[in-house]
Amino acid sequence: MRRARVKLKGAVQGVGFRPFVYRIAKELGLKGYVINDSRGVEIEVEGEEELLHKFLLRLSKEKPPLARIYSREVLFLEPIGYKDFEIRKSNEEGEKEVLILPDISTCEDCLRELFDPKDRRYRYPFINCTNCGPRFTIIEKLPYDRKNTTMKVFKMCEECEREYKNPLDRRFHAQPNACPKCGPHVTLYDNEGNLIARREEALEKLVRLIREGKIVAVKGIGGFHLVCDATNEEAVRELRKRKRRKEKPFAVMFRDLKQVEEYANPTELEKALLLSPERPIVLIEKKKELAPSVAPYLRRVGAFLPYSPLHHLILSSLDFPVVATSGNLSDEPIVKDNEEAFEKLSELSDFILLHNRDIKRRCDDSVVKVVGGIPTFIRRSRGYAPLPVELPLSSDRKVLAVGGMLKNTFAIAFGNKAFPSQHIGDIDSITNLKAFEREVYDFMKLYEFEPDVIVCDMHPRYETTRWAVEFARERGIKLVKVQHHYAHILSCMAENKVKEKVLGIAWDGTGYGEDGTLWGGEFLVCDYRDYERAFYFKPFRLIGGEKAVKEPRRVALSLLFELFGDKALGMELPTLKAFSEKELENLFKVWKRGINSPLSSSVGRLFDAVSSLLGIRQVLSYEGQGAMMIEDLYDHTERGFYPYTIKEGKIFWEEIISALIEERDPRRASTRFINTLARICLDIAKEIGIPKVCLSGGVMQNDPLVSKIKELLEEEGFKVFTHQKVSPNDSGLCVGQAVYGMVMSL
Repeated sequence: MRRARVKLKGAVQGVGFRPFVYRIAKELGLKGYVINDSRGVEIEVEGEEELLHKFLLRLSKEKPPLARIYSREVLFLEPIGYKDFEIRKSNEEGEKEVLILPDISTCEDCLRELFDPKDRRYRYPFINCTNCGPRFTIIEKLPYDRKNTTMKVFKMCEECEREYKNPLDRRFHAQPNACPKCGPHVTLYDNEGNLIARREEALEKLVRLIREGKIVAVKGIGGFHLVCDATNEEAVRELRKRKRRKEKPFAVMFRDLKQVEEYANPTELEKALLLSPERPIVLIEKKKELAPSVAPYLRRVGAFLPYSPLHHLILSSLDFPVVATSGNLSDEPIVKDNEEAFEKLSELSDFILLHNRDIKRRCDDSVVKVVGGIPTFIRRSRGYAPLPVELPLSSDRKVLAVGGMLKNTFAIAFGNKAFPSQHIGDIDSITNLKAFEREVYDFMKLYEFEPDVIVCDMHPRYETTRWAVEFARERGIKLVKVQHHYAHILSCMAENKVKEKVLGIAWDGTGYGEDGTLWGGEFLVCDYRDYERAFYFKPFRLIGGEKAVKEPRRVALSLLFELFGDKALGMELPTLKAFSEKELENLFKVWKRGINSPLSSSVGRLFDAVSSLLGIRQVLSYEGQGAMMIEDLYDHTERGFYPYTIKEGKIFWEEIISALIEERDPRRASTRFINTLARICLDIAKEIGIPKVCLSGGVMQNDPLVSKIKELLEEEGFKVFTHQKVSPNDSGLCVGQAVYGMVMSL
């Protein structure tokens, strides 16, 4: 007879782990206990040695589908004579190390019950069990027990409590467990705050309103969606007008995969992503047109499937897909609270569907795109946050990394893990900065985390950098600044656990360089302690500074002025036609004198310039629009590319742009431009000779570009690493910052 003490760390709470342990211990006739504590799960089992070995094997092989074990410590001891096996009450003491699970989409078992007229939870919008339902958005503190969630205000009825207390029931310790008798419910209001209907009647009326072409706000898991018929052009156009969102694509929720395939051509990998428990928005190729205003001028649509019972109930009653976009004014945080909904969404929607389960923290939908054959985050949030990224190094220092200013996420890091936050958004207003600050303090409180080091971007005008400087001063802790593109490459190295020196190719729109110019077309030789800027695109002026970021025509004009001087003013090109004569004369003077025209090496801005020169886009209505339209034109059968020169660490773009403007076919020109960029990567990789190459930055969300770079480099024996766990865009910066903070404090 022996006793085994097992300590497990990871995502082991709220996943049915204790009833699973109870069941196999009982089946094997073992005695002891299982308990949740602040670090994970602790188990003591005693019995015959052979049975203990079987128990440990089954613990690994049969664990619940949502469980993730990051460390397992087993100690064999003398038996102490346990009489039975029991599930003990959670222990809340000690340092918090347990992983918090993301919100998980409705499981198949709950879906069957949801649509079974004989089931007591038939058409109940808050059905859940241990294998699904809200987690991250309802938890207030650890450990994950009902009293520590926003469900604590709902007292379970006798039937729910019986399920909750039965270790052999699917709902044993399912913390959001509820039913129509005792749980939350929905209510429908008009946009003036008048109650229209409750419960089932509210759902029926909501569906009728969507059919009639109304715009409705629906409270979900991590905030509100604005919903309308995705096939009704008038409704979608009205939503754009109200939301002040000119052309940026809307996400579309489809009833099921069959309906997706009516409107789009998802690949097998994209189907797997759509059906995954995380239920992200997946960018897939359109087949049949939805309302034209859903995703103007783009070949892809952001598609996703229902992930909460409420969504399933709404979509199952409609015979068309719906726009389901974040419930907010463009660029503001998503609305999550009922009072806030009346205040901020009443002008955007005709009706508002509320429920009375509080959302503890905002969590927008995740967005995924297959890039270079690999699922890549455009936005990592619901379904994934706040699961950690395992790092290739460990530190006893606690690091807070505040991320960038655009597409912000921040991260906390300790041990060998970084915990990126959910999507926060652009920190470009007081409202958004306050939202960022609230979420940082919320994370710190949730994990009982007090940083030793804070890390930020080098850009002196980033609001996150200013905030970090003040935070470090107030707390008296070390402040570390890290260069933007180096942080991009560090994040790629870290998530792929690359320990050797790499060639990092970091291409994006803008990042503050160490020489005070705006970088964005960088080839960096990196390890975890330092980097060298080996090659970069020859800098060009951004006429009007920030204005050039939104107007590709200004970037293109700058390139033309550098190539042809004032002779450019008489050229017959789409770029020139986008300005009046007077504007062109004034802008030439501005360019010549360098007034408010900072230098940039950005490949993202080169994409913008190309979109202008080819007449694709002169002014952007959202970031990356021109580049996305160029990507859509890519022809996989075209192998041609443009001439270029690389000399003394610089890539000269003049020959590329000169050849490109001679083209008459935008499709061929777009393709050859992308092919040229990939060949530049190959030439520089061969010259530098480092076998491992990391790709990062927002430009590396371009599928044909990344695919071509990988194809060319891998043919020559290079190992190319891209992002899978965090985004290549600025929302992945925080992980690179966190790693740098750990290394610099070792």
